[in-house]
Amino acid sequence: MKRVCQHFESSPDLGTALVLHIELLLQRGKELLGKQKIEDIITGHHTGKQLTPQALTSLHVMLWDKASKHFEAGNYSEALQWYNYSLSFFKAGQMEPNSAKLQRNRASCFLQLKQVEKAKEAIKEAERCDPDSIFTQFYVYKIAVQENNVERAAEAVNAMGLLSKSPVASEDRLLVSKSAASNLLSLAAQIALENEQQETALKALQSLCENSKDDAQVLTALRCLVRLVLSTIEKSSDETRNVNLDVLLPYLKMAPSFCLCVSVCILVTAWNSALQCESSPDKMRDFFVLSYQASALIRFLSQLCPPNRTLLMGQKTCLLMAAAASLELCRKSPHSVQTEELTQALEHIQICWEVWKTLKASGNFPKDPTDTLLLLYEFEARAKLNDPKVETVLESVLELEHIETKVLETIAGNNHRLTWPAAGIPVTTLHENTHDISLTIHSHKALIKNAFRLCDWFLCPHLSKCVHSLIKLSLPSGVSEVEAHVLEEVWDYYEEALSIIAAAPDDFPETETLWLLTRAWNTGILLYSLAQYPEAEKWCGLAMSFVRHLGSLQESYETQMSGLYSEVLDRLDKAKRNHIMEE
Repeated sequence: MKRVCQHFESSPDLGTALVLHIELLLQRGKELLGKQKIEDIITGHHTGKQLTPQALTSLHVMLWDKASKHFEAGNYSEALQWYNYSLSFFKAGQMEPNSAKLQRNRASCFLQLKQVEKAKEAIKEAERCDPDSIFTQFYVYKIAVQENNVERAAEAVNAMGLLSKSPVASEDRLLVSKSAASNLLSLAAQIALENEQQETALKALQSLCENSKDDAQVLTALRCLVRLVLSTIEKSSDETRNVNLDVLLPYLKMAPSFCLCVSVCILVTAWNSALQCESSPDKMRDFFVLSYQASALIRFLSQLCPPNRTLLMGQKTCLLMAAAASLELCRKSPHSVQTEELTQALEHIQICWEVWKTLKASGNFPKDPTDTLLLLYEFEARAKLNDPKVETVLESVLELEHIETKVLETIAGNNHRLTWPAAGIPVTTLHENTHDISLTIHSHKALIKNAFRLCDWFLCPHLSKCVHSLIKLSLPSGVSEVEAHVLEEVWDYYEEALSIIAAAPDDFPETETLWLLTRAWNTGILLYSLAQYPEAEKWCGLAMSFVRHLGSLQESYETQMSGLYSEVLDRLDKAKRNHIMEE
């Protein structure tokens, strides 16, 4: 080859002979002589003795192959030297994909040699030459992880995610396939985990789940993502925990569609996540719904097996909790946006009824409170939606066996939000306008009477609260006039209250009796000011009938009230006479 090169020194094909000479030297292990020949060619290249394009291409292939072998053997300095030889033949500022690949290969060597700044310079040049390469962004990401630059790493992951949607070009030392982009994202997550950067690993896993078309790869990423978020949640504060749960939820929703074993995992994960959302009803609801959906898929995938009682119990509980969370969210929401939450709660309740029926068909559940809870939840939802079926729900409550007094107390009016918002009028509004009050009471007359029947039938320690709430709602304080039909209905409630007190005086607090007395008296005085004298006398007399039930306060109030009552009667007589004379 020496003689050939000497003989054809002036020939245009000299470069071909020189490249062949170098190749033979390298094959015989004479790297030092080969390097000398390469350096001679580099010198000639820059002094006008340039190789033909074909010869130069052959030389680049040889140099990259040699560098690659050194890199695989861990000889990174040697690999870098061979890549630098190749770089010497590129013109300054030359922009082409091969130049970008070469810079990425050099950056890889620099990173192995812990020369991060030089790696950054090489990748900066690669970005200039080929900015739309996913491999370039991968190296940007690797450098950012090494520098613990979370923001830069996230930007690189996002760029990789976008670029993964386009076909990936071939790359030196990498077997490029349809899943090359996904493989890089998977490797990116692994690199972050090895460097104990969980937040960055989460970003990479999320991008992989969103962009990969390989179901098996997505499934693996989802498993890692779930485990990673859960481990992060265990160590996080309440505020950070909510952020991580927000991250987890959409990916959990993706997972149940894959297989049975994953659905089981998601069921448990979603359930445990829901239990950590006590302060966030919306998240709690979403996680319980997800847990139910996972269990429903398990039932579908296992439909050839007998119904699983444990699985059905889990479904029932998930739906109950989801309905409860929706109602709680409704209570905290403005009145104008409650309809959606209430409708969603009803959907959960109806599905839960179906699951519960299936469960009850498989055995007895004597102490299970599901019937009661579902009726309570349904009552509240339908009442707030002004649904006429609310009375049917109330009838179902009355048909329950061994009903607890707390349930009756709730429905009877102890909790105002269950009864009166059903009219579509907030409780505060009821206190402002007599016309609204009369309309509300008239349209819910049956509901009120049924509620009071519950109070009458079941005496309980909190009965006085039920009576108090019912009368307060029917006859609000601060009104300037009261319509006749309202007085008639409230009078009936007072008579019922008197009979309840007489039947069980020890169960009715003295302060509540005093409150009833005062409200009746004030109603009489109001009627007196409106010149409704017969009604005024009637209501003041009603107030007096409560005096004998005051217990320890009876003596002092009897003396005081008797005097006032006599004075009122005198004034009523005079007012009546004056009224007759005027007529």
